[in-house]
Amino acid sequence: MTINRTSRDGMAVFALAGRLDTTTSPQLHDVLLPALDGSCDILLDFTGLNYVSSAGLRVLLAAQKQSNAAGVCMSLRGVCDEIMEVFDMTGFSDILNIIPNGETR
Repeated sequence: MTINRTSRDGMAVFALAGRLDTTTSPQLHDVLLPALDGSCDILLDFTGLNYVSSAGLRVLLAAQKQSNAAGVCMSLRGVCDEIMEVFDMTGFSDILNIIPNGETR
């Protein structure tokens, strides 16, 4: 998995590509959680991501909990149908702020 961090409109944008799984979830954890310090909102761009495992879900849940505690808005965009199905089945679609495809932020 690759992670490309940029800034846009005072927001930290993390563009993810590849697979978020047991091997790569520590990488996301190490760059995302420190960014949830309350200084700016976070946008996770899933456009290039094609798989999320339970390990990836754990990182997203931890990040959502930390963003709530810090008063930071963490949003996801570009979620493919396969990953959205996982979010729906696990209830993550009710926990995460997911921007529907076709909408911009």
